[in-house]
Amino acid sequence: MSDLKKDSNSNMPKFKFNAYWIYGAIFVIIMAFQFFSSGDLATKSISKNEFNEILKENDISKIVVLNNNIAQIYIKKEAQKKERYRKTINSAFYTQGSSFYDYNFGDLQNFENNIEKSRQENGLDFDIKNENKTSIFDTILGFLPFIILIGVWLFFMKRMSGGAGGSGGGGQIFSIGKSKAKLFDKDTKVKTTFANVAGLEGAKEEVQEIVDFLKNPEKYTSLGGKIPKGALLVGPPGTGKTLLAKAVAGEADVPFFSLSGSDFVEMFVGVGASRVRDLFKQAAQKSPSIIFIDEIDAIGRARGKNSMTGGNDERENTLNQLLTEMDGFGTDVNVIVLAATNRADVLDSALMRAGRFDRQIYVDLPNINERKEIFEVHIKPLKLAEDVKIGFLAQQTPGFSGADIANMCNEAALIAARNGKKAVHHQDFLDAVDRIVGGLEKKNKVITPSEKKVIAFHEAGHATISWMLEHAAPLVKVTIVPRGQSLGAAWYLPAERMIVQTEQMLDEMCATMGGRAAEKVMFDKISTGALSDLEKVTKQARAMVTVYGLNEELGNITYYDSSGNDGFVKPYSEDTAKSIDKEISKMIEAQYERAIQILGDNRDKLTTLAELLLEKEVIFKNDLEKIFGKRPFDDVQAEIIEEKKDVTSVEPTTEK
Repeated sequence: MSDLKKDSNSNMPKFKFNAYWIYGAIFVIIMAFQFFSSGDLATKSISKNEFNEILKENDISKIVVLNNNIAQIYIKKEAQKKERYRKTINSAFYTQGSSFYDYNFGDLQNFENNIEKSRQENGLDFDIKNENKTSIFDTILGFLPFIILIGVWLFFMKRMSGGAGGSGGGGQIFSIGKSKAKLFDKDTKVKTTFANVAGLEGAKEEVQEIVDFLKNPEKYTSLGGKIPKGALLVGPPGTGKTLLAKAVAGEADVPFFSLSGSDFVEMFVGVGASRVRDLFKQAAQKSPSIIFIDEIDAIGRARGKNSMTGGNDERENTLNQLLTEMDGFGTDVNVIVLAATNRADVLDSALMRAGRFDRQIYVDLPNINERKEIFEVHIKPLKLAEDVKIGFLAQQTPGFSGADIANMCNEAALIAARNGKKAVHHQDFLDAVDRIVGGLEKKNKVITPSEKKVIAFHEAGHATISWMLEHAAPLVKVTIVPRGQSLGAAWYLPAERMIVQTEQMLDEMCATMGGRAAEKVMFDKISTGALSDLEKVTKQARAMVTVYGLNEELGNITYYDSSGNDGFVKPYSEDTAKSIDKEISKMIEAQYERAIQILGDNRDKLTTLAELLLEKEVIFKNDLEKIFGKRPFDDVQAEIIEEKKDVTSVEPTTEK
């Protein structure tokens, strides 16, 4: 019983003091003082006849005319003994010496004339005095519009400077220039370590050295070396840049200041630069320390580009201050700046130079082995069935980032729970891949039988060509169930190549054109269903001709500029442009004719596959093996994969 009472007390809302209560209490006190000190609470308003009757009896000691329209009537002490005045005297609100009645007489001149006339007729002996009187409430009411305007201004200024519930330096208007960085130190230690970061071996090796710099600086400074000022983590979204920075904070065991690049940006001029100064001041006081700026491209964009606000751009001022703070004046202060971005191409060159960000660490998408490690991290909290094959899932998810894999594992658990399963099965992971890559299954989409037949032969054409060509990605699954915006889809298991040869790209283009070629072979008609296929092969062909120099007609030349400075200048002549268009068209049409030739030679197998697809709606690799036989290229590719696992060094090759 006592435990229950204790729990109920702990769940009760705690009392929180609010400064606005003080303002409310002061207002109530002022109103109460005005209310009770006026002495008019027991005063009664009287009519003209009642006033004339009191006037005739000469009971009035004095009359005070307020604001030229109301007369306060005071009664003589000896007359207060009369029965008509007893009720007012006995009232709890009456105070000695206050007025008995209020009389609204209307016009002041007529009122004075009537008093003077009664004074002569009845021998009256009281005085008349005029007063102008205003209450505190009336004064406040007069200033109420200005009070409301000031209150609204203070409210919005407080919200803009860090939120109505802001605490510390960022929550007040006078502290708007303070840094918004979140500090992690010995009291709020980051628990993420390198053990929580799967894959990213090369990137972990780089940042582990940064941790060693902070823990043992003498090891490097004793030889005359200087501790690096900063490291820039660059890579696609979701690859683990922020996670890697957290792991550095957890391993280094030093104060860690974490914030986003947008935290420096404010509507007030000079605030961003002020926050940069305050951030580095705090970091220097807690040296050795780490500053982590996520999405640094918010303030680090190249100066002078796309600026619509003239030379006094607030973002440029913030960047200038950041450059100054990182310029190496305080080389004896052990403060290392980590930054992350997936837009390194837009950063200012002054920010990227050595002495500021000495190291650029590229965090790439994980390869097959790293994806397997990432899967092992994210499936730990899941209840898995025995049929789950992590190695196959790693093969099935090329191009997936760490965030995509985490999303896939969560989606698989949701699918298993939706189907009432007690554990997450292998098929649930495959369904999750379909859901993420293809989109939500459209079970209610109306498709006519003739359209369904065209879709079946279209997808069967893709599957047939990819099965027949050596360098095309082997098929895993074909479906004609609508998903997202697609009416059908084919899932492949592409090989992860470091470089791509001409024959490999041409085989992939031929497999992509297999869908439209199948429509031409079977129906002698083509449809709009090949839009995404045409877009894909056009991009591939254009890249082969203009980027990679893989076309014999144009030769070994590229029109690609990695610096991005050719946005307004076409790097080739009009004659070359015509040649480019001609070669792109020739390349695509050649692969289209090649696909028609292959499908024409295997028309019976294509028909069998399409009919099976119409019957089952979803077919897998083993179904194709029954129709076409075992794919002869799979054994060769398996040997290549095994050889890659033993490779310890690879010559660096740049690929777009």
